[in-house]
Amino acid sequence: MTTFCKAQQIREKMSRGETVIGAHTFYLDPSITEALGLHGFEFVWIDGEHSAFDKASTLSHIMAAAAADTASIVRVPWNDPVLVKPILEMGPDGILFPMVCTAEEAKKAVAACMYPPQGVRGFGPRRANKYGAMSNEEFLDHPEKSFLRIVQIEHVDAVRNLREILDVEGIDLPLIGANDLSASIGHLGHTAHPEVRALCEEAIAICKEMNRPFGVSLGAGDHEAISYWLSKGVSFMGCGDDISYISMGCQATMEFVKDCMDGKQ
Repeated sequence: MTTFCKAQQIREKMSRGETVIGAHTFYLDPSITEALGLHGFEFVWIDGEHSAFDKASTLSHIMAAAAADTASIVRVPWNDPVLVKPILEMGPDGILFPMVCTAEEAKKAVAACMYPPQGVRGFGPRRANKYGAMSNEEFLDHPEKSFLRIVQIEHVDAVRNLREILDVEGIDLPLIGANDLSASIGHLGHTAHPEVRALCEEAIAICKEMNRPFGVSLGAGDHEAISYWLSKGVSFMGCGDDISYISMGCQATMEFVKDCMDGKQ
């Protein structure tokens, strides 16, 4: 498969036990995604759940990721085939489903991504088949391989049901969302709390037992969490977002300027 390769490259890298590193974007300007890719991130997580993205801006970010030779991973607002269908037609390298807690919800996510008889996806590719430059025969030869299907594990029930979720054919990997996971057990914002880490360890153990890759979403400056997850052999790690990177840069510069003005530098 040569036409679509980013998803398969990521699968192959994870299968070798290597870690794929990416970043998140919330701002609408697609040049941000292009810049993140050019700075070396292997994927850009285009967040359609907690941002102001519409379909047009999502498409522009997917194209910007391609221009930077990085993978585009779109988090849809919810596990709904109506929301998933137009995103798939844009040809992203991955779809991320939030708050998947049961095998039935995982099956629904996969079905939204697959054409009949395996699923319920309607046929209407646009950018996904290179605007018609790719024949239907070629496009339909590998639609399930051309993008990743990722489910977020961000509730205690999802951890309890993780084996059944991973048994669903078509799921490439689970991704642990530590913030909502912490909220589900009464520790919102305390992602390093021992009870939250215990749940994460349980999920990691299940993935390793089933020989499956696993991912996580982390903050840019949370070096302890980054070190922790790397030590656990995480396969797919989003670490930091455009808002945080700008904030960190602003704070560091302002602190330096103030120190200079105060004669501390």
